[in-house]
Amino acid sequence: MPSARKSAKAESPSLLAGGNPQIAKGYGDAVVQQWIAAAPGWKGEVSARIDALVVHAVPGVKKAVKWNSPFYGMEEGLWFASLHCFTKFVRVTFFKGAALEPPPAGTSKYPEVRYYDVYEGALDDKQFSVWAKQAAKLPGEKL
Repeated sequence: MPSARKSAKAESPSLLAGGNPQIAKGYGDAVVQQWIAAAPGWKGEVSARIDALVVHAVPGVKKAVKWNSPFYGMEEGLWFASLHCFTKFVRVTFFKGAALEPPPAGTSKYPEVRYYDVYEGALDDKQFSVWAKQAAKLPGEKL
């Protein structure tokens, strides 16, 4: 029995710094769900909630994993947001976040980008849904 556990563990995705899952590039919901399932503990739970809020707020949203992070957009190749796990929070990057009302508090070296850092137990579902709806209406970022 120990060998079965060992082989299952060996097949699990590696975690990068901060607990971010290392998932191969891919497009569609399945690869994003793979990333969410690999995110450790509460980070996986909050990422699943964020994913569900995006799907509810933005019908027809496109998904991908690039650079070990889920991306969300209205067209494949044009993205309005992404997720990434850090040690103490899950970061939602809004690529045109400065145009959101109100803009998320986290700033970037890129003037248009805003971050929403979600700490354990601190996801504001209502505000996040408002931002997701707004962000989906803005031009996507080609990445």
